[in-house]
Amino acid sequence: MGQFFKSVRFKIILCITAFFLGIALFSVTKDGKASSSSQVVNSILNPIRKFSNGISDKVSLVVDLFINAEDYEKENQELRQKVAGLNARLIEYEDMKSEIEDLRKFIGIKEENEDFELSPPCTIISRMANDPYGTFVIDKGSKDGIELYDPVVTSEGLVGIITEVAKSYSTVQTILSPELSIGGLCVESRDTGIVEGSLSFAADGKCKMIYIDKENTIKEGDLIITSGNSGQFPQGYVIGYVTETGIEESGLNSYAVIKPAVDSGKINNVMVITDFDRSERENPITPGNLGTAADQAAPPDATDTTETTTTDSDNNSDNLQDDPTDNPDETEPDQIDNETDPTESGED
Repeated sequence: MGQFFKSVRFKIILCITAFFLGIALFSVTKDGKASSSSQVVNSILNPIRKFSNGISDKVSLVVDLFINAEDYEKENQELRQKVAGLNARLIEYEDMKSEIEDLRKFIGIKEENEDFELSPPCTIISRMANDPYGTFVIDKGSKDGIELYDPVVTSEGLVGIITEVAKSYSTVQTILSPELSIGGLCVESRDTGIVEGSLSFAADGKCKMIYIDKENTIKEGDLIITSGNSGQFPQGYVIGYVTETGIEESGLNSYAVIKPAVDSGKINNVMVITDFDRSERENPITPGNLGTAADQAAPPDATDTTETTTTDSDNNSDNLQDDPTDNPDETEPDQIDNETDPTESGED
C-alpha cells in the first residue's frame, strides 16, 4: 500500500482531484450563481453523490435494524394483534348486520302472515357433504318448538321441511329432494300440480312440477306458490318460477321445470313455521290434477261419469225410499188383483 502512495499514478490522481476542487471553488461567483464550468463539474459529480447517498441510507437502515431489532419485533407483534382484533370486530359487525337484515325480513313474514307461529331465527351450522339436494343442519331444535315436518322458509320463499329433530339442532331437507312432494299452484293460470325434486334437475338447482293437466296454460316466468291443499304447507307461499314446460313421455300429463325462489346453497339463516291456521286460510284453492299416476291415466270425462253414476244411484235410492214396498215379490196377491181388475171389484 505504501508503494502506491509513492507511485506516479497516485500523484496524477491527486493532481486531478485538486484541479477539480480548484475549479469548484473558483466557479462560485459573487452573485451566488454557478459558472458554466461549475455546472459541468456538478453534472459529473451528481451521479456519484446520488450513488454514495443511496449506499449511506442502506447502511444506516441496516445498522438501525440491527440496533433496534427487539423494539421493532415487539412493535410488529402489537400491530399484528391490533389487526387481528379489528378483523374479528369486522367479522362480528358483518354477522350482526346480516342477522339484523334477516330479522327485518322475518318480521315482514310475520306481518304478512299473522297466523304463523315462527321459531327464533335459525343459523345454518353445517351442510351435508356430497348431497346433491342441499340438505343442511340448523342450530335450533325441539327446545325451540321445532317439530318433524315443519316448513322451513325465508322471506323470499319456501326452503324445505324438517326431517330430523334433536334438542338443539334440526336437519332440513330442501325442495330439491325427490322425497319431498308439495302441492303447487300457478298464480297466473291457476293450474295445479305436485312439485318434486329430481337428481337431474337438482344439479342445476331446480325442481319439477308434475301431474299438470295437458290443457294447462302455464308459461315460462310464471310464479308457482303452495296450494295448501295438503295442510302441511301454508297456502300461497312462494316456491319459485317456471323456466321450462313440456309433456311427459307417457303423453298423459304436462310438467314444468321450476327455479326455486330461494337458493339453499347461498343462505345462512332461515325460519321455521312451527304452526299456522289451517282452517281459515283465505281463498281456498280447489284441488286440481293432484292424484297418483293411476288417477292421471283416467280419461278426462271420468269425473263427469262418476258424478253421473252417483246421481243416478241417488235417484234410484230416492225412488226406493218413495216405494212403500221394499220387495215387489212379497206384495199380497189380493192387492195386485184389486189394482189390475177393477171390474171384479165392481161385481162384488
